[in-house]
This record gives sequence, structure tokens and C-alpha cells, in this order.
Amino acid sequence: MSALIAGVATPSVAQQVQADATGESSPSASSDITAVSNRPDVAQWSAPDAQMEAFVDDLIAKMTLDEKIGQLTLLTSDWESTGPTMRDTYKQDIRSGRVGAIFNAYTADYTRELQKVAVENHRLKIPLLFGYDVIHGHRTIFPISLGEAASWDMEAIEKSARVSALEATAEGIHWTFSPMVDIARDARWGRISEGAGEDVYLGSKIARARVRGYQGDDLRATDTLLATAKHFAGYGAAQAGRDYHTVDISERTLRDVYLPPFQATVDEGVATFMTSFNEYDGVPASGSRYLLTDVLRDQWGFDGFVVTDYTSINEMVPHGYARDLKQAGEQALNAGVDMDMQGAVFMENLAKSVEQGLVDVADIDTAVRRILEMKYRLGLFEDPYRYADNARQEATLYKPEFLEAARDVARKSMVLLKNEGNVLPLAASAKRIAVIGPLGNSKPDMIGSWAAAGDRGTRPVTVFEGMQANARDGVNVEYVKGASYEFADEGKTDGFAEALALAERSDVIVAAMGEKWDMTGEAASRTSLDLPGNQQALLEQLVATGKPVVLVVLSGRPNSITWADENVPAILHAWYPGTQGGHAIADVVYGDYNPSGKLPVTFPRTVGQAPIHYDMKRTGRPIELGEPGAKYVSRYLNTSNDPLYRFGYGLSYTTFGYSPVVLSAPSMGAGGTITASATIANTGDVAGEEVVQLYVRDLVGSVTRPVQELKGFEKIELQPGESRTVSFSIKPADLAFTRQDMTHGWEPGEFELWIAPSSGAEASTPVTFTLTE
Repeated sequence: MSALIAGVATPSVAQQVQADATGESSPSASSDITAVSNRPDVAQWSAPDAQMEAFVDDLIAKMTLDEKIGQLTLLTSDWESTGPTMRDTYKQDIRSGRVGAIFNAYTADYTRELQKVAVENHRLKIPLLFGYDVIHGHRTIFPISLGEAASWDMEAIEKSARVSALEATAEGIHWTFSPMVDIARDARWGRISEGAGEDVYLGSKIARARVRGYQGDDLRATDTLLATAKHFAGYGAAQAGRDYHTVDISERTLRDVYLPPFQATVDEGVATFMTSFNEYDGVPASGSRYLLTDVLRDQWGFDGFVVTDYTSINEMVPHGYARDLKQAGEQALNAGVDMDMQGAVFMENLAKSVEQGLVDVADIDTAVRRILEMKYRLGLFEDPYRYADNARQEATLYKPEFLEAARDVARKSMVLLKNEGNVLPLAASAKRIAVIGPLGNSKPDMIGSWAAAGDRGTRPVTVFEGMQANARDGVNVEYVKGASYEFADEGKTDGFAEALALAERSDVIVAAMGEKWDMTGEAASRTSLDLPGNQQALLEQLVATGKPVVLVVLSGRPNSITWADENVPAILHAWYPGTQGGHAIADVVYGDYNPSGKLPVTFPRTVGQAPIHYDMKRTGRPIELGEPGAKYVSRYLNTSNDPLYRFGYGLSYTTFGYSPVVLSAPSMGAGGTITASATIANTGDVAGEEVVQLYVRDLVGSVTRPVQELKGFEKIELQPGESRTVSFSIKPADLAFTRQDMTHGWEPGEFELWIAPSSGAEASTPVTFTLTE
């Protein structure tokens, strides 16, 4: 292939910004970093509104500098630690207009109480904005975000966000700090549990679905939430998988991997953005004008407001980027931050910075305008209490249809990793079932981290409860904890004897093992991906009994379960499945639901392979070039290069056959399209769903290219013996990337294409096509 660049050149971000500054025009093309004029649509909420603009103009003209800075200040209620209370100093700040938004406050009564302090004790009567971390459910908790991603079901994921919005707004919340759209490729990082996994295409689709679910079609509707795209940007690339650690990636990697899901949320109309804790290119994100202004505002045309993560302005001091909090505030405001979360840096320092000429009051006015406009669009100036409705709250929380939706999404999220001998679904002859393991009857662990206002103590249905409640007549289900997931209990055997005794008198063992709920999420990084505590030791003894063992893994990350894969006949990954998780697990284990989940993230054999992802690049010495055991190729001495389970992998209780791929044409030009088709058949005995996946490889480029990239997928349901032809269309723009000269576009050449049940070149035989100039 010629290395000459084809297609319409798109400037790099830096080039575009320079062109904007000088008034020079730049070529435009379909790009992951697109000028606003090229966006196909504009968010409904951002439509011009002359009445709103006049109202906001008048309000800003009446505000003192301190009152303006107050609108840029977000402080917390103490609800999460002490219940519905507010520090007296914060209440006084609300009365005096020094606070514009509050988070960690909910329920109709409490938000009404705080709103009253704001609007009935200050001359301007500016309402508060209430935010909360509604991540995977509010009261009714759905599977963790990574689990939902495993469903590959955009309708189900959107429904989850929709239910979350209905419940949260019924308790007075206006704004959620979700979705997290960080691409994550290192399972050591605890926050991998909060996103959609490792893939850019899948992550972008899920990001849009979540924004749609939260925001709906009309922000003035009292059952929709402002969504927040976070954490901007590169947070998932923390070195060594350690939370808050340094990020050091190229601009090409930033643009091709980490930015696209964020732009997808802008295209979907997301209302707010949150900055990340990490640095990019040596600059902490909350002080990065490149990210917050050059990219987000100037290139993408984002119209909402930007909030920092918790005290991240303050943290620019220990980063070594600011000498003190005053300078940090100046750096953040001048970079494009609109609201300071919890740090009180703007509150305490910004007025002095204006006085010294280090911050322009016009920039403060711009930030204030963005926030006031969002409050106006929510209808809060019209009625500050419109979300504080006790009757609605009482009628909305934990609706039966919400609980059923949570159960449905949970079972769709589960991934069957192994099923040797068709141990699952459990045979009718299995009359005595043993549920063993620390996660078998633990309510707090069912809903995982970031469970919002979910009742961790009483509401969640455990594995044991679900298995017991859904058991057939004549089936007896018993539970013994047996092992511990606490790190300190490694090497202990307390409880083993009781567990083994139950195992011996049972027909089948369901081992519910994994990680404690707070071992994943924020500040929960690990240097091992093994099952913690003494679970592995007990699992080995359970297998040694000779009884059939089903390992149900509850976890927020990929775990290195290589021994289990080699020795346990059936493995089901259930993530942290939420309020109805126990029922959903029972649905799958008993065979009332045929599992259809596919992995959104690669599972390593060992932590030594991390970070690992399916779309890595070949080296100049790929392992395929050497004989088995060859030394001077890219390999490990003690384990395979291959992962334990590939991205996109997941089994079913039925089997599916794939026909060879048929292309509509062998080549296409700049304005062309190629359609790739394959016929998928259910070759088993039960109905099932299959996620049909399209992968492409660019064989030669001006820069090296991944071995595969996901470019499409479709989830289909087939009855036994039924077949269906699935087709995908590919255009040149779908093959674009950041080229050697940092422009974005496609290049002519030869490509391989797969329609397959998972990633991995061995999953099916590729076909080739050519893209011409």
C-alpha cells in the first residue's frame, strides 16, 4: 500500500486552534475531533432562547462578584456520613449566595429544606442545583457499569439510566455525575468497574445510550437528569493501574482511544463535563486549557458547563503545577473550569485574583452564565421546588417494573465463561444444591461500589436467596460461607470443614466467590487479580470432592482465574449484579434465562499481562514468526501471550454457526460503501441471543495499526434451527485514524474483515477488501 495520505485532511487540534486564532480556514472532514459545524445535530437543550438570554443578562448585571463566584462553587451535604444534615457554615454560605450547587443531598424534604435556605433568604433568590453520584441506579440498583456493558444491549443500558433518572429526580436530584466514559485497559485499576471497558467503539455507543437515558428529550421535564461525561480525560490510563497516578500517553493515543467516547457524549447532547484527577502532557486536567477549551469548546462546540472532580483544583498544588491554592484557582478558571467541586478554591481566592488582574471578570461571567442557563433550562427559576414532590417520591421508588428491569438487565449482563459437560443449566436431578462462598449470602456485596442511595443492608437479593426462592419443587438449597475474601485471611482454613461437609451431601456446588464490594471502584487498585483471601484454597478442595462445581464470580474487574478455567467445569461471571442480582443469577443457573453476555474487557491469565486489550499492535518480532519456545520473539517465558478470555467472548446454552463472510464488492473508493454479510444459525436445542461482531484490520498504514478494531455489532435472538443474515456497512470514514502527520482521516490500502462471535483472528477466517484513493 502506498503511504501517501488519502481522503480529506483534518487538522490536529493544535492546528485547528491556531487557524481559528489567525482567521485562516482549515480543511474539514469526518473526524473524531470535529468542528461544531460538522456535527449532525445540536442538543435540544442548547437551542437559542432569547427570553432566557435576557433573563440571565439581567440577573448577572445585578450580581456582586462574590455572588458570581458563589455560582461557581459546589459543596457537599453530610448525608453520606451523618444523614440529611448540612454544616452550619455551609448553610450560612447558601444564605449569603456563596454557594450555587450542593451534592450528596436527596429526598424531597431535604432538598426542599436546602432550596428554601437559598431562595427565601437571599435577595436574588437563585435556586440551588442538586447533584449526586447516580452511577448504576439510585434506589433500585442495576449491575455495575462494566456489567451492563457486558450485555452489549443499548436498549437495556438506556433503560437502566432512565429508571435511575426517574428515581433520582423523584428525590429532588437534578444532576448525576455519570456516565463515566473512560476507556480502561488495566484490570488493576479499581475504576475499571465504573466504565464500559476497553473498546472505543462499544464505549462510545454505551456513552450515548446512557446520556439518552438520563437526559431524555426535554431537560424541563422533572423526570430527567443532567448527565455528566467524566473524567476528562485519559483517567483510565493511570500508570501501573494505580488510581490518581500519572498518565503519560501520546496525543495520537489520546485522540484515537480516550477522546472518542467523550465526543460521542457531546454529539448526544450531554449537559456537563467533569475534569479528571490525572495530568495530560504534564498538565493536571483541571488546569488544561488544551482539553477544556481547545478541544471541548473550540473543536467540539460543547455548550454546557464543566465541573471539577472532588478537590481536583486543590490537588494541582501537590501535583507541583501550582505554588498555592490561589494560583491553582486562576489556572483552573482560565483553562475553562466553570464549577469547583468541594475545594472552595474559587470561593476563597477568586475575588482577589480578579482584583490583581490575574482573572478576567468577563470569564467569570461566562462561567456563571453557563450554570445559570442550565438552572433556567431545568425550570428552577420558574419553580425552585418542582423536583421536591413527596407524593411523586412515594409513588416512584422501587416500583415493581423498576425491580423487574433491574433483574432483566442483570441477567443480560452475565457472561458464561465455561460450561464443560453442560453442567449449566442445572439438571433436574440436582435436588440438593450447596451455595458456598463469602459472596453467597452477602447483601452489601450484591450492589457493588457507587450504589448511590441503594439500601445495601436489606434490599439486595443474595445468591442464596435467589437460588432458594426460584428453586423447583423438591429442590433443597443450603448455604455455608466457608471462606473469606479478606486479604488477611489468606492461608486460613476456618470454615472449610463445614463447607466441605455441605458439599459432600449435595448434588452440585455453586461457589459464589470474587471480591468484596469495596475492592473495586475509586481508590481500589490491586497488584494481584487473584481471588482474595482463602477462596482459591477452598475452591480447590471443593473441586476435589468430585461433585460438579459452578463458580459464580462476583467482581468489578477481570480476575485471573486460570486455575478455575482449567479445573472447574462451569464458570459464570455475574459482576456485582444489583438489587435483584440473586434472582437474576438463579434465572441463569436454573436455565430460565439463556446467558447472552459478552466480555467488554479482556481477562488476563495473570496480572503480569496487564495492561492487555484485544486491539493491541503487533511488534516487529511477533510470536508467530518463531518456532514454539523461540527466544527472540515478543513473548513471556512462563505463560502464553494469549489472554484467558478475549474481548467479546461469551458462551450460551445453545450453539451458533457462522457462514463465511460475503462482501458486496471487493473494493471501494472515497465515496463508496461495502456491505459485509454473514448468516448466523442457531445450531443448538434452545433459543438464544448472540452478539454478532464486526472487526476490521488495516494491514499497512502511515503509522502502525491495531490487529483488530470493532466496527459494528448486532444482538440477535434465534430459535433452534433458525438462521438470519446479519449485514454491516463500512465506509471510508469508519476506517479513519490519526495519521502520521496528526491529521485525521483514512488511507488507501488493503483491509481484513471478520464477522465473528468474539475478537481474535482465530475466531473466523477473514475476508479482504481494498480501499482505493
